Amino acid sequence: MKSIRTLYLTLATIASILTYGCSSDESSNEVEIPKNRTFEDVERDFSALEVNEGISDFRIDAPSGLAWNFRVIAPNVSDGIKKPLFIHLHGAAGGDPNAHKATSCYVEPALENIEAYVISPNGATNLWEEPVNQSQVIGLVTLAIKYWDIDPNKVVVMGYSNGGNGSWFYAETRPELFSAGIPMASSYNTTGLDGQPRKIETPLYVIHGENDELFPLAQTQAWVDQTVAAGSTVEFVVAPGLTHNEPCEYVPYLKDAITWLNTSVW
Repeated sequence: MKSIRTLYLTLATIASILTYGCSSDESSNEVEIPKNRTFEDVERDFSALEVNEGISDFRIDAPSGLAWNFRVIAPNVSDGIKKPLFIHLHGAAGGDPNAHKATSCYVEPALENIEAYVISPNGATNLWEEPVNQSQVIGLVTLAIKYWDIDPNKVVVMGYSNGGNGSWFYAETRPELFSAGIPMASSYNTTGLDGQPRKIETPLYVIHGENDELFPLAQTQAWVDQTVAAGSTVEFVVAPGLTHNEPCEYVPYLKDAITWLNTSVW
């Protein structure tokens, strides 16, 4: 179980990243944002969000002139049962202000039969592992666990392309938050600074197109194989015939990943 102490330590980490790790010229939209915002302001605004069953889009102003723009897909919580949480990281979108709203292609159909929350943040032009996005992703996860009916042992990070790379990153670096990662069409070097393969504590279900021309299958397969050899738990699934730009075709494979979560992880 995730402890209360871990939760508050994570909140403190986010506050530090928000205050010192972000630059005001990295804001994801043109609206001027007050620069005297604190993480306490962010938490207050998050706790006041009106999250109804279905799809809602939100914006919260953050410190350093930043903004969190994100979509929430919420389940029916009237049964009082804590739900899983999926964090969806979109692919590189060139700063598209609506990138976080692209959930109809594979997220919604793949998760249609599971009662879960989905949070889909907008990463702007930054990579998901950059501090500006770490503050957003970690902050949204931590606050969602604190204020919503979420099972902290069923939190999954998933994404496609750049979002798939981010899924690897958060699965590796934040095992206290994520119970699993589902990278799709991704490329993530699992070699450490010492030249040795790294073990990743969080289990992963990696899906990759056979004919991916941006991230060649052979390279992703090699990085998967070496982290497995180091002790990682990775299910590697090759999608026959798929190229890089066919995310909607990943739906059946993502549904299989949900089955894997229910039978092997949770």
